[in-house]
Amino acid sequence: MRVVFAGTPEFARAALEHLHADGFTIPLVLTQPDRPAGRGMQLQASPVKQFALDQGIAVAQPRSLRLDGKYPDDAAAARNALDDARPDAMVVAAYGLILPQWVLDLPRLGCLNIHASLLPRWRGAAPIHRAIEAGDAETGITLMQMDAGLDTGAMLLEERLPIPPDDTTARLHDRLAARGGPLAARALRAAEAGTLQPVAQPEAGVTYAHKIEKAEAALDWRAPAEVLARRVRAFDPFPGATARQGATVVKVWGAVAEPALAQDTAAAPGTVLQADGTGIRIRCGDGVLRATLLQRAGGRRLPAADFLRGHALAAGSRFDLPDAAA
Repeated sequence: MRVVFAGTPEFARAALEHLHADGFTIPLVLTQPDRPAGRGMQLQASPVKQFALDQGIAVAQPRSLRLDGKYPDDAAAARNALDDARPDAMVVAAYGLILPQWVLDLPRLGCLNIHASLLPRWRGAAPIHRAIEAGDAETGITLMQMDAGLDTGAMLLEERLPIPPDDTTARLHDRLAARGGPLAARALRAAEAGTLQPVAQPEAGVTYAHKIEKAEAALDWRAPAEVLARRVRAFDPFPGATARQGATVVKVWGAVAEPALAQDTAAAPGTVLQADGTGIRIRCGDGVLRATLLQRAGGRRLPAADFLRGHALAAGSRFDLPDAAA
């Protein structure tokens, strides 16, 4: 079977590696154009491109696949490359470009998408982050037959995973990424055998995982502590939850929600109630957030005890509210 693969980040690379190791013929990889990255802002190839080049697989990096769009020459070149690849199927994972109908129609077995949620919950760009932020107890991988909508196609296979209460996006991402390739391989073989049974997504339970914006990183101390604790975990590794005191910005990488004590209730949201080796207790709109792992700009992630040796925080001082810091 000839399988074209379309994907960009590390999540997609894990699936590509598995399909390649599993013996599928991969004549072409589509991935996003190289982007500036790092302190020097040098152009950097995506993880998918790096793997493809290491394996001698042809790579195409169109800025768009729309033949009538802003980059018609890119789209036309990609169409020629796809025609030459003669794919039986295309597997897509976190590619980052919308596939127009001509792409969806090109492989005889269609285009299969590896999506990191249990559809129809968390359609969209950031399903792993949003599942943790919402406090979901479970997520998974859904293999979907792609159509023209946004993650609306029929479901083919799924694998469920629990979300432990202390999970971060980084850890959950890696567990989900390891399952995408094997599930895609199963779907491809079933499609070739004619045994796949697509199931339409239910209309009930649809939610959208909107792209993570950097502006969301600022912790709003008026929110409940439990909400902020989930946000800390959801935003690890990107964009990182932040707390500000004037010009000083601190990233919070580890935190737990606690009930407020009687003596805490009079303090305004953002007030430091206690700062010692057990953590920095900060008053929230409901309850208290105990920050246990922190980082100053240019520094490393440090346990609260080590962090406080270089950055003292007095009880009664306050972290800014996001609108006050703007």
